[in-house]
Amino acid sequence: MADRRADYAEGLLTAGEAAAAADLYAQALEVAPGWGAGWYRLGEIRAEHDLPGAAEAFAEALRLDPADVMGAALRLDLLRPRPAAETMPSAFVETLFDQYASHFDASLVGTLDYRGPQLIRAGLGGCHGRVLDLGCGTGLMGAELRPLAGWLEGWDISAEMLREAGAKGIYDRLEKADLSALPVPAERWDLVTAADVFSYLGALERIVGWVALALVPGGSFAFTTEAHDGPEPLVLRESRRYAHSEPYLRALLAEAGFGEVTVRRGMLRRDRGAEIESFVVLSRRNPDMMAAIGEAVVTA
Repeated sequence: MADRRADYAEGLLTAGEAAAAADLYAQALEVAPGWGAGWYRLGEIRAEHDLPGAAEAFAEALRLDPADVMGAALRLDLLRPRPAAETMPSAFVETLFDQYASHFDASLVGTLDYRGPQLIRAGLGGCHGRVLDLGCGTGLMGAELRPLAGWLEGWDISAEMLREAGAKGIYDRLEKADLSALPVPAERWDLVTAADVFSYLGALERIVGWVALALVPGGSFAFTTEAHDGPEPLVLRESRRYAHSEPYLRALLAEAGFGEVTVRRGMLRRDRGAEIESFVVLSRRNPDMMAAIGEAVVTA
């Protein structure tokens, strides 16, 4: 019965009857109150059509799924006058990219004109011994790094993305890792990259501190973020991706012991026809900076 009402609701939505569709979803949820995806869908309909009760629906979806595979917390945050969350639920990010993996390259490169790896590669010179590609995805950044790297390793939260990357034979090693909860590094790297990754992390204090510990003295750190020119350090956009300000990035890198910071602007990709501008950041860990500074940032 709940499924039938939800199907009817989707038909009404296609016909432009958003209020009636929301009412039918609410009726379906009276029959199946534990249906978390139904509460999330009801929240979507209410939010996207300016109907009351969106926050309550997303809150119920989050209560039923505390791991937040669907990203209800982000939708709740976007309803607030000023978003409060500074990171994304790991389960949401993992599920998103597991579902996206099989058509990731065609969609991102072919449709969205994604250029993150090329923007980073343009700032890298010479060869690097040990290279770590954080959030490696299907290996688009790895393909640019392979000619420069003596040893190339890729980490990603999505097992399906890693499967796609492994099939390309680019990396010497691939590992499943949640970048929001990395342990103190046991190895050191000459170069660490993160192409279009930090849009899904939000606040960067922990990961920047981790990289400071993971690099050899004088090692390089190259990454992109979506560009934000407002007064806030970071903002959550309607796309459910974070954008960061240049002053925030520069201050954070300085605190973690990085010098020689260069920030360039470039077109990262397209979204709904609009160009998404990015910061392309290249920095070097100060050779004489104590690793304890980076550790303080990691544990803060």
